[in-house]
Amino acid sequence: MLEYILMAVPAIFIAVSMVYAYKTVAVGKRTRKSAVLSQAVAFVLVSIACLAISLVAFAAESETAAAASSGDINMGLSMLAAGLATGISGIGGGIAVGGAAPAAIGATSEDPKAFGKALIFVALGEGVALYGLLVSILIISKFN
Repeated sequence: MLEYILMAVPAIFIAVSMVYAYKTVAVGKRTRKSAVLSQAVAFVLVSIACLAISLVAFAAESETAAAASSGDINMGLSMLAAGLATGISGIGGGIAVGGAAPAAIGATSEDPKAFGKALIFVALGEGVALYGLLVSILIISKFN
C-alpha cells in the first residue's frame, strides 16, 4: 500500500503546482514567466524525489537480497538513460516547434506560397523529438 502512495505523491505534487500557477496567473498576481519558472522548479523537485525514492527502494531491496548483480544496475541505468533521452528531446522539440509554428503561421498569412518552406522548419523541430525516441528505443532494445 505504501508504494502506491509513494507513486501518487509526484503526480499530486505536479497537479497542485499546475493549479496554483494557473490560478495565480489568472488572478494577475504573477506573470507567465514566473509561472513557467515555478513549474520548472516543481518538475525538478518531483524528478529528484522520484529518483531518491527509487534509489532508496533499490538500496532496501539489495540489502534484503545477497547482492545486486551488475546486470540489474546496468539495466536500470539504461532505462534511466532512455527516459532522459526521450524526455529531454521532447522538451527540445516542443521549444523548437513553439518558436517555429507561430512564425510559419505568420509567414503563411502574408504569403500563401511560403507554406511549404515554413512547414519544413516546423518539421525539423519535431524531428529532434523523433531522434530522441529512436535513441531510447535502441537503448532499450540492447537489454532485451
